Amino acid sequence: MLSLEEAQQRAEQIVEMARAIGADAADAIYVCDASTQVQMRLGVLEDVERSEGEEIGLRVFSGQRSATVSSSDMSAEALSRLAERALAMAREAPEDQFAGLAPEELLLRRKVNGLELADDEDPEPAHLKERALIAEDAARSVMGVTNSEGAGASAGRSHIALATSHGFSGSYAGTSHSCYASVLAGEGSRMQRDYASHGVRHLADLEHADSIGHRAGQRAVARLDPIKIESGQMPVIFDPRVGSSLIGHLIGGIVGAAITRKASFLLERLGERIFGEGINIIDDPLRTRGLRSRPFDGEGLPTKPAHLIENGVLTGWLLDSASARQLGLQPTGHATRGTGGAPGASATNVHLEPGSMTPGELMADVKRGIYVTELIGMGVNMVTGDYSRGASGFLIENGATGPAVAEITIAGSLLDMFANLTAASDLEFRYGVNVPTLRIDGMTVAGG
Repeated sequence: MLSLEEAQQRAEQIVEMARAIGADAADAIYVCDASTQVQMRLGVLEDVERSEGEEIGLRVFSGQRSATVSSSDMSAEALSRLAERALAMAREAPEDQFAGLAPEELLLRRKVNGLELADDEDPEPAHLKERALIAEDAARSVMGVTNSEGAGASAGRSHIALATSHGFSGSYAGTSHSCYASVLAGEGSRMQRDYASHGVRHLADLEHADSIGHRAGQRAVARLDPIKIESGQMPVIFDPRVGSSLIGHLIGGIVGAAITRKASFLLERLGERIFGEGINIIDDPLRTRGLRSRPFDGEGLPTKPAHLIENGVLTGWLLDSASARQLGLQPTGHATRGTGGAPGASATNVHLEPGSMTPGELMADVKRGIYVTELIGMGVNMVTGDYSRGASGFLIENGATGPAVAEITIAGSLLDMFANLTAASDLEFRYGVNVPTLRIDGMTVAGG
């Protein structure tokens, strides 16, 4: 793995090479990921994996034509060949009137501090093994757990550097630490599976393995003996670990590519109230130790917090430079990219602000409904907003959760679901997208 300084120098070097041989513009991104993962099952070491890979991607422009190539060879000779190949490909590519680097006047010109994306901890495999074993033992100790799919712990580090031919050069590092356990409860055809996990930037923030394992065991046991229910319309309450998927559909509907292709159920909704009053959804790429935090986007533009939804109103799109040009707008600092292909756009750390009611208060008036803890399948039409997914969870009766339910289907329209969404007060920041417990009234539930 190159140091951040070396990585930045390589990116600058290959951009200079491309310009020297005739490219009108160029940018390069270096990405390196290194990780160690240990997996245990039934108390026995099942796998130890150490991986490290680095790659540099170069995008060059010849007029309005462009091409992207990548290589894992960082030598000067390999980079020179890469630049030559990229320029030759670009000259044969079709013209794209929207192609180009980000606007020079919008580039990040200052150093961003305080994100704390990397720590100095690099656990030995023996420590990861111990953490995984603790998690699995805790899960298996829960009464009713009968088997294990395993537990694991991992640690990783990544380096990212970006350079452009019109004046941007920057880099940053990030670390990751995680632990999970997955177990089964019951016997034979009654068996049920569930899991628990946690991932963080800094090891000091990682939940104790015992707690992770115990929660996995409890979740699996709670799913035993699911009942069948009658179909009908009823309130559906989403556990935070699955409710975030609803915000994922929102994000998918406001990225630049979906808008420019006119392939989004939100296409005509800009500036309209699509959630209830008081609902705020925020994208914050500068959250300290955030799982998706970053000081600059995939084109060298500064990142900043933004309301995606403000008081229920859809405020704008997530745009890279190409989609912004196509729409006659400015890029929003949401460009994402790998080492191959042109940039796209996406959100970073997203959260839905909490409401005022506890989860118990949120379901207190529900005579009959469903508390969803797992979603299955991808039955969502992002053009029409039609929503239909398999689910499992628990029956709600008279304001309290009851027996487990499985093999049900929940359906509705995303626009109707957004409009009827109510948020509880229990927001925690554990994932890239975080939501409190969510309630949506009037969904169609089909029993198994």
